[in-house]
Amino acid sequence: MPSMNTAHPQPMPSATSTPAAAPKGRQPLMALDDALARLLASITPLPATPGGTQSIPTFEADGRVLAQTLVSALHVPPQDNSSMDGYAVRCADLLTASAGNPVTLPVTQRIAAGHAGQPLQPGTVARIFTGAPMPEGADAVVMQEDVRTAEADGTGGQGAATGMPQATFTACPEAGSWVRRAGEDVSRGAEVLSPGARLGPAALGLAASLGLDRLTVSRKPKVALFSTGDELVMPGTVPPEQMPPGAIYNSNRFFLRALLVRMGCEVSDLGIVPDNRPATLQALADAARHHDLILTSGGVSVGEEDHIKPAVQQLGSLDLWQIAMKPGKPFAHGWLRRTPDAMGRTDGEQVDPTQAAHFIGLPGNPVSSFMTFVLLVRPFLLRLQGVADVSVPAHTLPAHFNLPRADKRREFLRVRRNAAGGLDLFANQSSGVLTSAVWGDGVVDHPAGRTIAHGDVVRYVSFADLLS
Repeated sequence: MPSMNTAHPQPMPSATSTPAAAPKGRQPLMALDDALARLLASITPLPATPGGTQSIPTFEADGRVLAQTLVSALHVPPQDNSSMDGYAVRCADLLTASAGNPVTLPVTQRIAAGHAGQPLQPGTVARIFTGAPMPEGADAVVMQEDVRTAEADGTGGQGAATGMPQATFTACPEAGSWVRRAGEDVSRGAEVLSPGARLGPAALGLAASLGLDRLTVSRKPKVALFSTGDELVMPGTVPPEQMPPGAIYNSNRFFLRALLVRMGCEVSDLGIVPDNRPATLQALADAARHHDLILTSGGVSVGEEDHIKPAVQQLGSLDLWQIAMKPGKPFAHGWLRRTPDAMGRTDGEQVDPTQAAHFIGLPGNPVSSFMTFVLLVRPFLLRLQGVADVSVPAHTLPAHFNLPRADKRREFLRVRRNAAGGLDLFANQSSGVLTSAVWGDGVVDHPAGRTIAHGDVVRYVSFADLLS
């Protein structure tokens, strides 16, 4: 894989987007940055709510979000120790050692990892192994490869005068050579990890090095997922050759569920809701009682068969945003009351967000749904769990393609890195072509109103970062 130019962590989306112009009489499209800011501002992080945290074994905390400050109660490592298999020495005993004037000293003790040695007396050395504590008086370690022993000389390893193994040195080491100092990784009282850190394997190992077998983390967001549309068919229910006219397999359900799980969510998959108002109302009301977020795809437009918008408005409140991004213009966010009598509430009644579940409606086209998830829902879910920094790193790479037509919206072009160190463009950038997201390894975040010529430097964001 070719190397990339220097990466600079930046907020994603970029702070340079601007609203797209709208036809006369219509509201202008909302800039993606503004939409994300509004979405994040609507969140009360779970750790700040009653029951929003839980204590779990450190073994089970991979991918979870830390909800406590980790302060070390000890030095790591707890004492000076050897970083090599070799011999612990006093440098003062080897000041005259050289190839022409070797110094031979008796080996008076053997120290393995997990065992403490005796103070090292002047004129003696200790056989020591990686991780073993340094004996008092020793100030350096000499690698075993740089030491000649009596046994290697064919004398049986016994010094004639001392009756002890002998080690011969041909150089004097620097003080501290091959020694890990106490606290060089973590010092006692140091803050190691802060609330809002998303835990990975290295962080779990660090927590364990502090003696922590349990961690307080944000609980998993509870997310209800369902799709709308009478045209949707679940794979496995109807073979391809028997698909009725107008029917399509429900692909969105599969990648959205996978994305939610990757974001650390507890997912309730509610399947496909029929395109009628009563069924939509019932599904939303039931989901709101026990979930933090209800996520849907499709049905957030204003057509006669799009029932999500009026149903959410009846049960709570809804903002329908037309976002200046391509793909992924239609996006909805609102709240659904958790009260049992929500079905009887009236449109426009004030909603208390602290007593409500979030609602997010994604567009139905698969690539639009995919991109709005990674650009808007992903940071939403991370912030809900208490993550402060929800940005992703962006890189600058040369475009090995032309884009002669500028779009009025900010575009996210599916691309793939090539062997020459540039980016190739997938030929079909339609919002319905999910192949583009499988073929590509990232997107070019391309500002509105600009063209691209071969060789232009563009802003690249990898799927590996957007999907983690």
